[in-house]
Amino acid sequence: MTLSRALAAEALGTALLLAVVIGSGIMGERLANGNAAIALLANALATGCGLAVLIAIFANVSGAHFNPAVTLSLAWRGGFPPERVLPYIIVQVIFALAGVAAAHFMFGEPLFSPSMKVRVGIHQAWSEFVATFGLVLVVWSCVTQRLAAAPWLIAAYITAAYWFTASTSFANPAVTVARSLSNTFAGIRPDDAPVFIAAQLAGAAAATLTSSWLFRDRVPSPLDRD
Repeated sequence: MTLSRALAAEALGTALLLAVVIGSGIMGERLANGNAAIALLANALATGCGLAVLIAIFANVSGAHFNPAVTLSLAWRGGFPPERVLPYIIVQVIFALAGVAAAHFMFGEPLFSPSMKVRVGIHQAWSEFVATFGLVLVVWSCVTQRLAAAPWLIAAYITAAYWFTASTSFANPAVTVARSLSNTFAGIRPDDAPVFIAAQLAGAAAATLTSSWLFRDRVPSPLDRD
């Protein structure tokens, strides 16, 4: 697949993913009448469903990373061309922000507004480490074993991680940056974002090392054969 088409797929997929995350958070909070559990359930289910569909439709075009941590991990183990890493990450961050703006506009919110939601502390950082470790491990399991159910497995993990982590599982540096500019249910204070991102990258690195031992056979990415 040509780089331009791959980047277009990453752009569309990442933007739509953020529109789902932010939009469902706003809708869930507005309809839940103060019940945070119901709002989180709505946010988690919508995100999981949306992510599964987006991975399924874009996987054969770009690999459907939508996540700098996944891109870096795949490149580290040789499953992704290194010259594409920086373009992918730039597109992921920019279009994550575009997805936030799209969701805000749908619900009559300012296009960008720094979040006031505090997500701070060692427990939150550890949650992001665990969430990203698990996500990258699932990705590598799917890649190396050629699991056809990969979109649904990855989405199911993220849906579950919304509930078993104290941070509600951002597990994605681009998503974290974008959500810091959304003063809504799914937001995170800009001051808290760097610690989340550091924990995510550490979790991705640990999962990459673990997967290289657990899943020894490297399956080439379709992008390697361009």
